[in-house]
Formats: sequence, structure tokens, C-alpha cells
Amino acid sequence: MDYKKIKTDVHAITRNIEDFTIGTNNIYETVAVLSKRANQIGLEIKEELNQKISEFSSSTDNLEEVFENREQIEIAKYYEHLPKPTLISIQEYLDGDVYFRNPHKEKPEDF
Repeated sequence: MDYKKIKTDVHAITRNIEDFTIGTNNIYETVAVLSKRANQIGLEIKEELNQKISEFSSSTDNLEEVFENREQIEIAKYYEHLPKPTLISIQEYLDGDVYFRNPHKEKPEDF
């Protein structure tokens, strides 16, 4: 997913708690869903960042060359300005883009 195109707040804002109980009827279950989704988003962003930075690394880097690599610095700055994974997961949840299910709430099929 392209997290750069998601329109969400960059800073945490006060939200209505009732908006988070719509899908689950339980605020704690919603928080668990949001935290798992935020972890997924964080890992995806971290892997993408590591791939882009690894393109610039070489086996013969010395300390002076590492500090002067402007491309790596620009990439790191760009990723620093992205919204936090928690804010992205909240926006996805409020937009209805997060799929989740609770297997404990599902009724077992009768045999």
C-alpha cells in the first residue's frame, strides 16, 4: 500500500470515542485491531526504507563518506515526515479500509 498518498493528520488529534466502537462494539477490541495494523504498517515502511538506503551502501564506506551521503539523508528526512503508523491505521479504520475478524465471536458450524 502506498502510505505516502494517505490523507491523514500528521499530529494526534482528539477524536470521538463512539467512532471507534462502530465495527466492534468494544473499544478495547478496536484498540487491539489498530495496534496490530499499526505494527504491520510500521514493518512495511521500515522494510521499504531499509531497501532504499541499502542501494546506497557499499562495502568500502568509511566514516567520512557515510556522513556526506546526501541521498540517504534526503530519503531519511522524507520518511521522518510521513504520518506515524498509528495515525495511518486510525485513518484506515475510520475510512473502513481495515479488514478484521474475531474468531472467538464467530459461531461454530453445527455438524
